[in-house]
Amino acid sequence: MLTSRKELDDLLPGAARAWLDEALAEAAHAAAHPGTDHADPPWELRFASAGRHCGSAHADSVRALLLVEARASLPAVTRLYHQGTAAERRAVLRTLPLLDLGATALPLVEDALRTNDTRLVAAAVGPYGAAHLDAHGWRHAVLKCLFTEVPVEALDRLGERARGDAELARMLSDFAAERTAAGRVVPAGLRTVLELTAPAPAPAPTEES
Repeated sequence: MLTSRKELDDLLPGAARAWLDEALAEAAHAAAHPGTDHADPPWELRFASAGRHCGSAHADSVRALLLVEARASLPAVTRLYHQGTAAERRAVLRTLPLLDLGATALPLVEDALRTNDTRLVAAAVGPYGAAHLDAHGWRHAVLKCLFTEVPVEALDRLGERARGDAELARMLSDFAAERTAAGRVVPAGLRTVLELTAPAPAPAPTEES
């Protein structure tokens, strides 16, 4: 989970807190004056250096705070994602549910799912991906997690989206058969997901009075 500003204030040393205060002030200024920044506005430069100033353990949370404070637009998050390191891309993906972007940032999720970077795949199947991937894309996201050994617990709304999905059940069965035929181990999470694809049981009949 991302760490809140209040929690960060308790965790960060004084110099890092001062840096974060300045960074968030720059992000707030950008939000209050949209369209006035030149290329590479100050808060975006802060986004890139968050790990150096606040520590890698807190970098995702600091970057999320900056994106939210700046009310980052689709062009901004797209730029930060494509120009960023893997850690910066992960922070963008984790923050998408907190931004008012609707489904417009879905191409970033789809890009992450084309990689074999488990950090990006796990972030891509979080709340934003679960909310906006269509059935086809979500099924392939499940298989991507199994293929890259990302724990299926990373899949947000797994039980809800898998329930009664016969096509997903077929794809999982085919995947398991291919792995078995090749002498490869079938991921343990596959059975978990396959069990979730069973249709919800019909409600028990009630006696009429």
